[in-house]
Amino acid sequence: MIISRTPLRISFVGGGTDLPAFYEREPGAVLGTTINKYIYITVNPKFDHKIRASYSRTEIVDDLESLQHELIRESLKMVGIRGSIEITSISDIPSQGTGLGSSSTYTVGLLNALYAYLGRRAGAERLAREAYLIERKRCGRHGGKQDQYFAAYGGWTFFRFDPDGSVFVEPVICPPETRRAVQRHFLLLYTGLTRRADDILAEQERNSYDEATRAVLRRMAQLAEEMREALSRNSIESFGEILHANWMEKRKLARGISNAQIDRWYAIARQHGAIGGKLLGAGGGGFLLLYAPPERHQEIVQALPELRSVPFRFEPHGSRIIYIEESGYGC
Repeated sequence: MIISRTPLRISFVGGGTDLPAFYEREPGAVLGTTINKYIYITVNPKFDHKIRASYSRTEIVDDLESLQHELIRESLKMVGIRGSIEITSISDIPSQGTGLGSSSTYTVGLLNALYAYLGRRAGAERLAREAYLIERKRCGRHGGKQDQYFAAYGGWTFFRFDPDGSVFVEPVICPPETRRAVQRHFLLLYTGLTRRADDILAEQERNSYDEATRAVLRRMAQLAEEMREALSRNSIESFGEILHANWMEKRKLARGISNAQIDRWYAIARQHGAIGGKLLGAGGGGFLLLYAPPERHQEIVQALPELRSVPFRFEPHGSRIIYIEESGYGC
């Protein structure tokens, strides 16, 4: 038996510049972090030749092509496993439409577990690259590259997405006390709204060919650079201001990113002390991230009683194998 643990992510600035429609013409940039909310994948040999996949439902099939869960099916193809395997998953956070990159986290964690099951180690670059290939190319899902790379590498990271398809990965360098101070400023609130990210991302991709939208994305990539510099200077106040500026720009990218209810929540949070914030992921629902002085947190929470506060910490590592039971180990 193999168990992998892969962190979900929070993207601070630059989300959208990791879409091919933008970075294939000019570099995109994203800065964010992984958090201590995880997806766990268990892989185990199966006595017969069937495939059993358990997620929100359970499939038991005789052959790989009959498997309906496309991410599992294409991941098994990627590593060369055709049957006699059981795959299960558990997530700390609801996995649909929450804006924490759960789909890519799942795919990276599954690939990591499958390679370990075969007795092979896959590095972060390979996990990210193959997860991107599975999701975006083989399964045709809309989106960029940041989610796969966050899940594979982990930690506070700055990514640059270059027109040649390469990804520059740089850990964010800042004093430990700066990171702790930023952590204390964050509030993560669950809106209870879920949305189909694929539809929003499809519209955003179409809009990315328009010059006005490209100017917005260019500004967001610049804000990622500015946030990296602000952190290196220990500029805590600037962090929140850049977060706010990024959200104001992101709202322009597609119609479904925000709505009247989300704008109202954000305005109330700002009235009660939040410096900046954003909806995580494609937008339209999921989690609202706020950046505010710690002494104002309780006031903000009381002003938004319909939202649920979810505590979290930063996670310094990407996808990891946390358990190997060698008896019955399927090499």
